Amino acid sequence: MSDSPAQVSYTEDNIRSLDWKEHIRMRPGMYIGKLGDGQSADDGIYVLLKEIIDNCIDEHAMGHGKSVKVVIRDGEVRVRDYGRGIPLGKVVDVVSKINTGGKYDSRAFKKSVGLNGVGCKAVNALSMEFAVESFREGEGKLARFERGELLEESKLEKTDERNGTSIVFRPDKEIFKAFSYRMEHVEKLLWNFAYLNTTLALYLNGEKFKSDHGLKDLLENDLDRDPRYSIIHLTGEDIEVALTHTDTYGEDYQSFVNGQFTPQGGTHQAAFREAYVRVLRDFFGKDYDAADIRGGILAAVAVKVEEPVFESQTKTKLGSAEMGPDRPTLKSFIYDFLKRELDNYLHRNPEIAQLLQSRILQSERERKDLAGIKKLARERAKKSSVHNKKLRDCRLHLGDKKPRNEESTLFITEGDSASGSITKARDVQTQAVFSLKGKPLNSYGLTKKVVYENEEFNLLQAALNIEDGLDNLRYSNVVIATDADVDGMHIRLLLITFFLQFFPDLVKRGHLYVLQTPLFRVRNKKETRYCYSETEKQEALGVLGAKAEITRFKGLGEISPDEFSHFIGDDIRLDPVVIGKESRIQEMMSFFMGKNTPNRQQFIIDNLRVEKDAVDNE
Repeated sequence: MSDSPAQVSYTEDNIRSLDWKEHIRMRPGMYIGKLGDGQSADDGIYVLLKEIIDNCIDEHAMGHGKSVKVVIRDGEVRVRDYGRGIPLGKVVDVVSKINTGGKYDSRAFKKSVGLNGVGCKAVNALSMEFAVESFREGEGKLARFERGELLEESKLEKTDERNGTSIVFRPDKEIFKAFSYRMEHVEKLLWNFAYLNTTLALYLNGEKFKSDHGLKDLLENDLDRDPRYSIIHLTGEDIEVALTHTDTYGEDYQSFVNGQFTPQGGTHQAAFREAYVRVLRDFFGKDYDAADIRGGILAAVAVKVEEPVFESQTKTKLGSAEMGPDRPTLKSFIYDFLKRELDNYLHRNPEIAQLLQSRILQSERERKDLAGIKKLARERAKKSSVHNKKLRDCRLHLGDKKPRNEESTLFITEGDSASGSITKARDVQTQAVFSLKGKPLNSYGLTKKVVYENEEFNLLQAALNIEDGLDNLRYSNVVIATDADVDGMHIRLLLITFFLQFFPDLVKRGHLYVLQTPLFRVRNKKETRYCYSETEKQEALGVLGAKAEITRFKGLGEISPDEFSHFIGDDIRLDPVVIGKESRIQEMMSFFMGKNTPNRQQFIIDNLRVEKDAVDNE
């Protein structure tokens, strides 16, 4: 029998003090957020890279160094800047002693991102190999670590290297299991640094990342459809804004603080949204609805704040309300800037003001046209949620619509057998299941009216709580779980089309995934292996023997709940739905979901032969 709480001793022997690296390694999530395997842009391996580059950016912001070179090969990362270099006598301390760093001297780093002296120490502690080398005025010093333990510290040596710092690290496979860097995520990270630092050049494996026009370049590269008017680009001391409108639904923001991308927004983004509405109401002299003013907006805003306060170590959401000690609030600072600069811009460019107003009036007409049907749809969704079993919610959200927890997941699946297996195998605390009835409607080219008229779409929208945008999205991970056959592929495309058509922000912000499930089970009397490809099947046969039993899974419903628990637990494989930089959403949806064309038919023949390949390989 286990000890009852009253029987457990609590003495001095129970108290343990962890050193800096033990604490980081025991609680890595406190420092870098979720671990992940590199599939998602916010996985820990990208946070490690960003923490190192942040230091390079801070040096550049102080006027030291015009380039940063990044090399990523075989899981090893090299970052070289050309700043002043770490003071040679403090090389070891800066990367291995918590609360040690130059950023505590506000005279040197007044508007830095990393003020807590933790970033590079976390990288060191979470790396199986970590080396730092500093070069200053013809001298250099090297220190090597293993999982935060100092292995080697060189003496000062003469060098011909230019001033700066070189850091090499390899994330620890004990912590980041089966990880790999996806270059599209790294490229996005480097582009953000480039947009915010127009005098800096960054290099990734030799490829140059450089921006001449800052956030204006960001929006131009981010546009996936034609804008309603030319991008408005406004700059001032400690603030930069770029914005336009498109014909898409929803609002799309990218916000930054001191060069730090804040994917969850925060006080600065909220202040911009509010100030933008106030300024346009004043300019047009009309009390337009805020949703109409912001409908279809694509905007980027960057501010520089003294001593910023973020809501977590990973700095994804700003919590500061002021620009800094003895400085104005963010709300008043951003409003005053837009009132002056945006108002002046619109007066000087009346044709753009007219186009902007026409977009507002379009949103107003659409909202009024939908008013009646939206009310009926909400009532249907509310009534349906009581009586149907389409949504098996998780305990995190059961019975309410509170905003998402970063760990929460909604599986969207088709058919009773598949949804039943996932429901029985899931983690009821964090994983929910939404069951589709048949194939979804092809929503390409349709208006948002169909979201409310179509029962499946209406209930899915209600389950996610995204009718009014992503602020109240209930699940951080929205996962399409369909069979690995042609029908399953079609359902995936229909669902992706639905989200791209009406909720593109969900995809752009990295919330949409496709669940990978195994195609084969290979087992003998001693071991069972699940294989996601023909290659993995052959590898399993090589280990388990040619006489091992092979089972080909035809659909999710054939996988038992006990087996499913292996695929949606710690070893879950998720493919993020990523819209590439060169992809324009409307053109892509037209190709896949529009009128049949010979080009599309040939593409399907060449690329979507799922069932045929499986049959050929058996």
